[in-house]
Amino acid sequence: LNLARWYNEVEKFDYMEFNKVLDTFSNHSTTIINYFEERLTNASAESFNAKIKAFRSQLRGVADLKFFMFRLARLYA
Repeated sequence: LNLARWYNEVEKFDYMEFNKVLDTFSNHSTTIINYFEERLTNASAESFNAKIKAFRSQLRGVADLKFFMFRLARLYA
């Protein structure tokens, strides 16, 4: 894999800036590879989280959790 070869080459430089990039790639390598191989992203999950956040801002101050969950299910289920 080209990414693995690149990673090994950059690792040899031992510069602090490169180490931060390498840590990021190392921590997220599965996600990065999935995107390039399968074109998979978490965009749908991020979109749903944004909808919930907007919904919560509209119902700020609602104390009834059952009502909140009912409204959430009715709008986004």
